Amino acid sequence: MLQTLIHYFFHFGLPFIIAYVFFRDDYKKVYLILLATMLVDLDHLLATPNFSPNRCSINFHPLHSYYAMAVYVGTLMLPKPYRIIGLGLVLHMLTDLNDCVMTYVYLPEALDNAPARELVIGLADRFK
Repeated sequence: MLQTLIHYFFHFGLPFIIAYVFFRDDYKKVYLILLATMLVDLDHLLATPNFSPNRCSINFHPLHSYYAMAVYVGTLMLPKPYRIIGLGLVLHMLTDLNDCVMTYVYLPEALDNAPARELVIGLADRFK
C-alpha cells in the first residue's frame, strides 16, 4: 500500500510540485507536459502479460531501456519544451526504479529474472 502511494505521488504529485516551484509562470502547461510523458508506459502493451504487479520495468520494456534513458538524459540539454519532456521522462524512470527497489526490499524473489536486477540490488544495499 505504501509503495503504491509513493509510486503515484512521484508520478502525479512530484511533477506538480516541480512545475509550480520551478516554472511558476507556466506551471499548468509544464505540469501537463510532465503528465504527458507518462505515455512512455505504452511500451507495457508490448509485454505479455501487459501488467505484472511485481515486474521491474527498468530495462525490461523498450522505452524503459538504458539506451532510451540515455536519450532522455540527453534531452535535458535541449531548449524548452524538449527539456521539460526529458525531465518528465527522467522522473518517470527514477519513479519506476524506486518501485523496483521497493519491490526487491519487500519481495526479493520477484526480481530474480529482472534485467535490472544487479542495479536494483546495488541500490537497495546502499540504502539499507
